[in-house]
Amino acid sequence: MPSRLNQLDMSMPVDLAARVTASARTTESRVSPGDVGDWLDEKRRQPFESTLIALDELTEPKGWRFAADTGNLEHHSGRFFTVEGMHVRTNHGHVREWWQPILVQRDIAILGIIAKEFDGVLHFLLQAKMEPGNADMVQLSPTVQATSSNYTQVHRGTRAPYVEYFTEPGRGRTLVDVLQSEQGAWFHLKRNRNIVVEVTDDVPLHEDFCWLTLGQIRRLLQRRNVMNMDARTVLGCLPIAAPASGPDRGNMSGSALWHSPEPGGMHSMTEILSWFTGRKSEYELSARLVPLNSLVGWRQDSERIFREDGRNFSIVGVRVNARTREVHSWKQPLLAPHGLALAGLVVRRIGGRLHALVRAEVLPGYRDTVELGPTVRFMMNDYGATPADHRPEFLEYMLLAREGVRYDVVQSEEGGRFHLAETRYLVVEADDDFPLLVPPDFAWITVEQLLELQRHSYYLSIEARTLLLCLNNL
Repeated sequence: MPSRLNQLDMSMPVDLAARVTASARTTESRVSPGDVGDWLDEKRRQPFESTLIALDELTEPKGWRFAADTGNLEHHSGRFFTVEGMHVRTNHGHVREWWQPILVQRDIAILGIIAKEFDGVLHFLLQAKMEPGNADMVQLSPTVQATSSNYTQVHRGTRAPYVEYFTEPGRGRTLVDVLQSEQGAWFHLKRNRNIVVEVTDDVPLHEDFCWLTLGQIRRLLQRRNVMNMDARTVLGCLPIAAPASGPDRGNMSGSALWHSPEPGGMHSMTEILSWFTGRKSEYELSARLVPLNSLVGWRQDSERIFREDGRNFSIVGVRVNARTREVHSWKQPLLAPHGLALAGLVVRRIGGRLHALVRAEVLPGYRDTVELGPTVRFMMNDYGATPADHRPEFLEYMLLAREGVRYDVVQSEEGGRFHLAETRYLVVEADDDFPLLVPPDFAWITVEQLLELQRHSYYLSIEARTLLLCLNNL
């Protein structure tokens, strides 16, 4: 019997970038909800509950427990994730040694989106998904957003809809498939499989799912806390083609992704990879897992685990009720950041090509120590307690920017592991007075080069990938 892959129409256009761009230019569709915002608001009116509880309430039969010897917070099944301790030493930055809790999730999650053509235009199947830590509770997520613990039903709940499209071979044509990291400050060696599969067969539409063009998604990216982190990282892996009209030498609007047959960048890809390898070779970092109950500078009471000076984040517990999830009620720990983060990207034209100023960022949870992050990433609640000479380079420039602001929207981070974690994503287009000569940890890289790097694992951080998606869709 021929596989579903063999049944695909192999004569379909192979220029994926052009097809994605056509979808990005399509803002209406007969198969989408009439008003996506109204449809999502209706989903948010369902009786969901996510309530903060004491950590002591997590520990119950077949629930969570504190390990007797280490104090690590773990699930009785041994699956899902754990909260452990980490001791970090490094030769980078102003703080060279610290202790912290860290989320350890060894399962590789599937972040999968089904794509299908309607009326000749690519659409993407997204889910209105409730997560306990989400701001506004329900956000648009990938078709499937699940760890192996979830889709193998360790929780004894129902099977995640559509997961077979990503676990059974031959279901469709693979457009994107790459392992990517998550927050290196909060996760230990976390990685997810970002995958887009295109199908030609009919796909039954469940009630909490909808088909959207990339153009419709672009509009939703302008709204706060609508498109969740996992959807952003998967969609950001899709290529965008050049506008047929060629480059616009004015501002970046409508032309950020102009591709030229000329190399044109400030640095060649070989030079960029050499610089990146040099940064990884320069920095030493030891991130050693230690017992949670051994952390220096942290305390635990019945309510939470927290730093003695009140900074950074806490570990809290939540009780959840959600009839639309595979399991209708549960309890779990979450990492709760203290306030809003800033992820800012400076862009400017150099030789007519749009470049982004990225930073080689050293974080203890990365698999290879360093990934390319935005120009600035900073927890704004720490601003007053951070000496001026210890604040990130270009932070004040980002905060004072007015004329060149091209994107400025608050978006949520992953609500399945973080409680009300929000980041202000900011793109600022600099003028020709902004320096080309930058500190060693920074590099000017064209948008095209960043897109090429994003096709591979562990180059771009989760914040950089979100900013690239937002930049590409201006």
